Amino acid sequence: MSTENQELDAEVIVVGGGNAGFTAAHAARERGRSVILLEAGSDDSAGGNSFYTAGATRIVHNGIDDLTDLVEADDRHSVSEVPPYSKDEYIADLVRVTEGRTDLELADVLAEESHSTLSWLKSLGLKYRLMYERQAYERPDGSYLFWGGLHVGNVDGGQGLIADHTAVAKRMGTDVRYGHRATELLVEDGQVRGVSAETPDGTVTLRAESIVLTAGGFEANAEMRAEHMGERWANAKVRGTPLNKGDMLRAALDLGAARGGDWSSCHSVQWDAFTPKNESNRELTNRLTRQSYHLGVLVNNEGQRFLDEGADFRNYTYAKYGKVILEQPDSTAYQIFDRDLRPMLRSEEYEMPEISEVIADTLPELAEKLNIDPAAFSATIEEFNAGVLRDVDFDPTIKDGKSSDVTPVKSNWAAPIESGPFYAYPVTCGITFTFGGLKSDLEGRVLNESGQPIPGLMVAGEMLGGLFSLNYPGGSGLAAGCVFGRRAGSIA
Repeated sequence: MSTENQELDAEVIVVGGGNAGFTAAHAARERGRSVILLEAGSDDSAGGNSFYTAGATRIVHNGIDDLTDLVEADDRHSVSEVPPYSKDEYIADLVRVTEGRTDLELADVLAEESHSTLSWLKSLGLKYRLMYERQAYERPDGSYLFWGGLHVGNVDGGQGLIADHTAVAKRMGTDVRYGHRATELLVEDGQVRGVSAETPDGTVTLRAESIVLTAGGFEANAEMRAEHMGERWANAKVRGTPLNKGDMLRAALDLGAARGGDWSSCHSVQWDAFTPKNESNRELTNRLTRQSYHLGVLVNNEGQRFLDEGADFRNYTYAKYGKVILEQPDSTAYQIFDRDLRPMLRSEEYEMPEISEVIADTLPELAEKLNIDPAAFSATIEEFNAGVLRDVDFDPTIKDGKSSDVTPVKSNWAAPIESGPFYAYPVTCGITFTFGGLKSDLEGRVLNESGQPIPGLMVAGEMLGGLFSLNYPGGSGLAAGCVFGRRAGSIA
């Protein structure tokens, strides 16, 4: 849409009030730019997917001494062993889990600037902590051993993240406008100069020199999911905000923006299948995930295993296994544990109110309660148990090589399922965010199909395509929102 020359409402308009959007706004305000941030949600439904996250953020660091100034102090620091996580490891993890599809230039920037960007946000007022419950094992002597490259996160998770960002924005003078759903980009003399937004009071037009798009993907749009990822994706449960419908992706594409990244895949997880209100639940946020699957076995409703539960640490498999469950009959599977494994499960997820949980004293009884053929289910578990290496110690802090030589193999953490009572947790596919977005240069300028920047248009967060495909390393999404949000805001 074109618009006649009018006075500007602000120098910068940021579309989307999640982690990337606020970070871009902070960077622009730090340069003295006037900023309006448009958030589609109302005050009590704002924050995008960032509100729903656990807050884990993957950064490069040199160990606990390198994190002391970044994280809030607590009495466990002195007994924590946190291994360094290098830039090369970060990039290697991105390459490995995306099967070589990550954009290496974007990946290099993300890894290089991850720590310095969080330090900058910390200086503005955001609060971070060590993620004991996510990436650490408490030893018998009370010390903590961290592993897996994901060691810090926001105090109070996504809710704390958005509360901190909002407080910083208010202090810095950003004009945050809730209930403004941007739907269209406005062009004047070949440059993006504004947006059209729907509000409770009608449609408004706002103009600026620069527009930063941080409005998320299309994961809450069942039609777009089916179109780009396949018909079964229409049935996925939406973990986060219900507002990410892809409006601004389509608006940018209509202007000639180039697509970036993998539009056919997404971040999706194992999600409680039957708990009431198991979509976009702001009260339970991240507690509906079921992420201790690597300790037990997964079966479908035919009683068959269908993946390697112990292929790698959770942080490197959880974001791709939701898709595998979606492909099972009825898009449902069951995590199975016995009496010995049950105490190891994450309490914040497996002891939540109204959890979908089935308990039985015997395996055939458990199968009957799950409406699975008892003979097929019992045969699967017996075959798995027979294949477990009994002379290898079980150690969840390392890839212990304690496997079960069955098909599909379980590569690590294979413990026999043999001591009743037995526990089953029904899971389905919960979609988090889509990986396809817009193509940009390394500063965040949106590119057209010819590879040229579209004047006045920047992108960051989940709308930036190219970093992720098929899978992602846990915590790299929030880190990317911070790094590329800052970059976009620094030129807007």
